[in-house]
Parts: sequence; structure tokens; C-alpha cells
Amino acid sequence: MTKTDEPIDTPIARLALRGDAELPIGADVFGNAKAGSEITLRRLRIFWAVAHSATMTQAAKLLNVSQPTLSQQLTGFEAAIGTPLFERRSNGMTLTEAGELFLRKAEPVLRTAQEMEDFLPSISSQSSHMVRIAGVASVMRVIVPAAMRRIAASTPAVEFDIHENAPAEIIDLLYARRVNIGLMAANSVSEVSAGFQQLPVAADPFVLAVPAHLNLSEVHDPARDLDVAAQCVLNSTIQFVFGTQHSSRIQDWFDQVLPQSRLTSRVRSFELALDLVSAGLGVCVVPALTVMVGDQVRKGVRLYAINLEPRRIVAMVPAQYLRVLPYGAFLSALQDVGQAVALPPIDPMPPFIASAAIGMSKIDMSDAASQ
Repeated sequence: MTKTDEPIDTPIARLALRGDAELPIGADVFGNAKAGSEITLRRLRIFWAVAHSATMTQAAKLLNVSQPTLSQQLTGFEAAIGTPLFERRSNGMTLTEAGELFLRKAEPVLRTAQEMEDFLPSISSQSSHMVRIAGVASVMRVIVPAAMRRIAASTPAVEFDIHENAPAEIIDLLYARRVNIGLMAANSVSEVSAGFQQLPVAADPFVLAVPAHLNLSEVHDPARDLDVAAQCVLNSTIQFVFGTQHSSRIQDWFDQVLPQSRLTSRVRSFELALDLVSAGLGVCVVPALTVMVGDQVRKGVRLYAINLEPRRIVAMVPAQYLRVLPYGAFLSALQDVGQAVALPPIDPMPPFIASAAIGMSKIDMSDAASQ
């Protein structure tokens, strides 16, 4: 695959990843009259996605098709226009000279078509609207329902299509225009922020989750103030897998605060991490909202304040939707709910954590906060 000077999130990108564009273009980018009848927006979309993706697997995911289907469609397109657009190699694909030319000609077409499509919501007179949202689990379960209730009375014709996804999947859905609003931590969307408006929704503090029976409020020295069983639990860490760099930052925090601790479990969701904590198998650092189940607090865990930067939840949305009903009203509701969201009870920072934090600036959790 190859990169171009065109930013990844542009009107071209948004149209290229649409799944419903099949209109004939009738343009001959090579001066070949036969090729014009074979070019459709759908085929341009396929070509663009492959050209801008690192692998065929990634392109297939963006287009919501299987990899064999994508390969077959791309090969068919090349056969139809009579020239190869990609050079196949064992380590990937690169654009041919004809492919580079085709990409430069295709992008203005896709850009113009997407700009026309983006203009339609502002002039639509439909009485009902579909709001498509994707977000991380804790936000979708705590903030989104309350925002939906807020606009239900004033905008009763709104329908919601709701996706619960990891940040990387949310970004893919935004690129593919399968959702119009993405809710995630701010740092997970830096790569797409140039093409979307980023609206602050909530600040979600990181906390130390421990079993409910483990009282750390008066603990100055765990080795002296806790019995052997309690020390064993406190020094058993359960960590959400952010990735090598992100996990190392959590581990750095444990190394400084609990130097005798050891990693006992790696998990892929905060919910599972909290289940293990409530079972008395260890302790975990989590965003506070992950402890909420709807408007109820998960039982079996106790939360303590710690010295990590909070997770900043934002809404990512194409700029043109900010002024279109019901998106504007729903986004305002999200911000209102997020600013007033009730966090679970959080006990003050235990003395031994406060002591470790002296002379130690807040650890930068910007990447870990992206999950």
C-alpha cells in the first residue's frame, strides 16, 4: 500500500468507505473510452480503501466485506479497465504508476460526491432521523441512556443505532461513515481529529479498585498495617491490556506505589477485571465509570483515589452534523449529562499512595486513557 499527501480523513475518505455508492461515473481517466463505463463510485471506493490501507485485511474491515470478496472485486476492476493498479508482492501491495495516476484522478471525484452527500442533512425535511453512535462500553451504558432520555420529549421521531466497540473499531466505523458520532477517550482519536469536531463530554478519573473487604484508609505501610492475606491481595495486580507501552505505564505506577506487587492476571475488558477484583483475586486500576452498571454501582469492590490523569471522554462528529437536528440537540444532551454524571463513591487516597505520590508528578495516562 502507499500513502498520499491527502489526509486520511477527508470527504474523499468518507465517501470511499461508504457501502452504498454504486452510481456510474462515465469518466475515462486513462483516455480509454471503454473504461468509463466500468467505473462506479463503489469501485472507486474499493480502490481508494486498498490504496490507503496498510493491508488488505484492514481495507476489508473498513469496507465491511471479507478479504476474499475484496480481492475478487479489486481484480475484477483492474481487468475491466485493462490495467493493473497494484503491484502484488510477498510483503504487500504497492500502487503501480497507473495506480498513482488513477488515485490522483479518483480523489476529486470522490471528494465532490461526498461533499454533495454531506450537504443533504442540512436541507432534509424528513420527519424522522437516525442517529448512529459507537462508543466504549462504560460511556454507552452510563451517559448515552441519560442523553437519550433528555431529547426523547423534544425530538420523539429520533431513532438510534447503537454500537459498543473498542476505540480502534470506533475509528473504523467513523471513517466508514457507518456511525455519525464516536464516543471514546480523547487520546484514542488524535489521528482523526483533523477531520472531525471533538466535543468534550466527561472527565473520568482513574481509581484503584480493591475487594470491598479491603480497607486501605488508614494504611501507611502495607507490610506493617495489613495482615498477610490482605497483603497478598493488595500485591496481586490485575491489568487491562492496553498494549505494551500503555501497560508499562500502569506497571510503572504499581512499581512506585506497591513495589512488592506482581502481575497475576491480564484481561481484555474492565468488566472482567472488576469481576476478578470482587472475587478477591487482586486489585486493578480502572476508570471510575467502568464501575457503574447503568445507574447502579457494581457490588463487591471499593474504590480509592489515585494520582493518575483522568480519562477525557469526547464525542467525535463530522462538522456538518453540529447544526443539524437532532444531532446538535443530542450532542448538547451528551455534554450536559457528562458534566453532571454521578460517579461511584471514591474513598480518599490511602496514606501509602499519598506518600508515594510526593515528589512524583501525575503519571501521564493519555494513552491508557484511550481505552
